Amino acid sequence: MSRTHKAVATISLKGPLGIITVPTVTPQADQVLIRNEWTASTPLDLHQNDGGLLVTHPQVLGDTIGGTVMEVGPEVKRLKVGDKVFGFGWRKQEEKGAQEFVTIEEWLVGLLPEVFTLQQAVTLPNNFVTVFHAVTADLSLDLPWPKPASYSPPEKDTALLIWGGASSVGQFAIQILTYYGYANIIATASKRHHENLKSMGAKHVFDYNDANVVEQILGVVDAEKGVPLVLDCIGSLKGSIEPISKVAKRGAKVAILLPVIVKHSSDKEDPVYAMDVENVVQWEEEVRARGVRTHFYLENEFFKEHLQADIMPAMLKEGIVKPNAQKIIEGETLLERAQKAMDALRRKEASMERLVWKVSEA
Repeated sequence: MSRTHKAVATISLKGPLGIITVPTVTPQADQVLIRNEWTASTPLDLHQNDGGLLVTHPQVLGDTIGGTVMEVGPEVKRLKVGDKVFGFGWRKQEEKGAQEFVTIEEWLVGLLPEVFTLQQAVTLPNNFVTVFHAVTADLSLDLPWPKPASYSPPEKDTALLIWGGASSVGQFAIQILTYYGYANIIATASKRHHENLKSMGAKHVFDYNDANVVEQILGVVDAEKGVPLVLDCIGSLKGSIEPISKVAKRGAKVAILLPVIVKHSSDKEDPVYAMDVENVVQWEEEVRARGVRTHFYLENEFFKEHLQADIMPAMLKEGIVKPNAQKIIEGETLLERAQKAMDALRRKEASMERLVWKVSEA
């Protein structure tokens, strides 16, 4: 007898979301079936719904999972029925986060530390993974695990700019890099977030709204050499990439979250995206600009096996990273909560917090 459940899906370009019925896939091999109780919306949800980015309608949304293991495949070794887990899934429909049940390999989820709630934990997976992937694959820095007791990175004092430090990715980047000993972190954020980001480890924080923010950043580094390492957590052509191109001098490495947002989606305007970070602005010679493609992190065999299964829950449990603040989206139905979250993304209603909402009511 086949089993089905409800899932939130895009129905049409920038149209209202819908509920579709999808198969509940029985776990095989090292897979687990999870009753998905909580998820967190991401900008990618907005890019897919409003911009049609990599979408064939109807497409189940979401990549963040937080729930209870209900069934396990015959080769599962770490998890058991009843375990609370959280993780990041994206490859197939049955892994997506905006649905009542998820079937996924056990190494794509981590065991929830006892002192945390699923609402807190779902603020981590996709952006935690993004930081590890971008820093190692795109900025070519080491993040060894377990970290040796005496570890000190060769680039300890190298200026490292986190553009969008108050974003979810930005917060995790500051905390993770600080843990590994990077001591010259520069961040941009609205003024109201400066002290919070400094408490996480940022040495300097500047307001990206200031007309002279580029001059301020160059004022705390060697102006001729600029900032050698940049992680752009925003990916906005005008809002982040253009000013970054003025501080990234010859030889700099720049990692930019994709897609490049040429025009933001709003209630009145449609979004415009680009994917080629090398040609959207004029970079100085020998600047290496790369678009961050988190979905390829599994090419790193160590991260594939350990990043979500071991490193993520351990860093959360040990207080190396803290969950993002949550803005809980309420609603009478699954569809109402999902739509409210999408509308909040479009209107940029969250600041230094994640949009978190309940999926399964069971």
